[in-house]
Amino acid sequence: MALGKIKADTLEHSTAGSLDTQYVVEGSLKSWVNMNTTSTPNVLDSLNVSGLIDDAQGQINVAFTSSMANVNYAPVCCGTAAANGVVFDYISKVTGNFDWRQIDNNGTKQDTDNATALVSGDLA
Repeated sequence: MALGKIKADTLEHSTAGSLDTQYVVEGSLKSWVNMNTTSTPNVLDSLNVSGLIDDAQGQINVAFTSSMANVNYAPVCCGTAAANGVVFDYISKVTGNFDWRQIDNNGTKQDTDNATALVSGDLA
């Protein structure tokens, strides 16, 4: 059985115009995750996430199913906060995963029941 391939430089909608496929390739999220980081971290829903590792309180390692092409990808992290001044960010990244953290205004790492991370960049 032969596998087919569709090649296109432009996608066209019947009423909404057209779009160069490069915008789809370059502009689409490559990974996202909605997670609970309290107690045992768990994935609530995701795309291209193979799992979570609880590195420490308020710090989670997010592993990709398909690795990124290089370490120049851009993770954006956020979540719910019980205190003012809470910061959500990543602290390290390699092509296969990144470490996400949440810290309060006193510098203390905090777990949260609703956290998200979005990743833009190129897949390997």
